[in-house]
Amino acid sequence: MNAPHHRLEDLFAQLGLASSTQGIEAFLSTHAPIPADVPLADAPFWTEAQSKLLKEEMLGDADWAEVVDQLNLALHQTNA
Repeated sequence: MNAPHHRLEDLFAQLGLASSTQGIEAFLSTHAPIPADVPLADAPFWTEAQSKLLKEEMLGDADWAEVVDQLNLALHQTNA
């Protein structure tokens, strides 16, 4: 049985954020880059519920691991 494939748009919707391409781009341009030593879920702009969701998805749900990692990379990279 194949695991569901989640998209970045799906993750943003789960987080209660604008999940359109424009919404995601605006979020990333507003919040990236976060310092390399700050774990994704500990970034200061998340609500408590968003942080908890990200931690749960990273630790316990392989279905979401790829897209959470994608968000992690996008928020930690600089626009050099």
